[in-house]
Amino acid sequence: MLENIIHLIYPKVCGICEEISKEDICNKCKVKIKQWQRNKKHIYLTKYFTTHMYVFDYRDIIRQKILQYKFSEKAYIFRSFVKIILNDKKICGFLKNYDIIIPVPISKKRKRLRGYNQSELIAKMIAKQAKTIECRCDILYKQKDTLPQSSLDKEKRQQNIKNAYYIKNEKTVQNKKILLLDDIYTTGSTTNECSKMLKQVGAKEIGVLTLAKD
Repeated sequence: MLENIIHLIYPKVCGICEEISKEDICNKCKVKIKQWQRNKKHIYLTKYFTTHMYVFDYRDIIRQKILQYKFSEKAYIFRSFVKIILNDKKICGFLKNYDIIIPVPISKKRKRLRGYNQSELIAKMIAKQAKTIECRCDILYKQKDTLPQSSLDKEKRQQNIKNAYYIKNEKTVQNKKILLLDDIYTTGSTTNECSKMLKQVGAKEIGVLTLAKD
């Protein structure tokens, strides 16, 4: 009832075109989305994670929507991203390979300024709706406010996030298959550092799922 009242005051919109819509993605944008989706999977032998799957290339309207989601206080767009992920059989099959989904954390300072962790909103909703994987936000933490990775080259990115994360509830991940969720994959420095921390406390296998790859 409360949700219905809220929608009367603030009508629900499509997260892509931002037109009023009963669904998180309108029918017109559903067609467009199919043209933009890549759903590519890569296997890695030299990183702490073994597999990376991404939904889109980081360009055009997708780049615009991710930036709006992160920096323009448009948190509602996460619902559209979740809908896209869970409507795809290939991605749903990928999710079933893992026991726990963990969103890549942001620092307390950044979360306070932004109001939310963009990866956390998506991971929680995926777990809630898919019911095949558990979301845990009490395992991986970021202990320092680093420079934005997008402002650095590959070598400086690796140094920037070194020792930036720590683990709690170590026993939770022992012998578990963990899926890290993040918004953008560029060099893989962030997800690799997080994967290293999880591997050190006994994670069996680690995969990565991102909205986009740059």
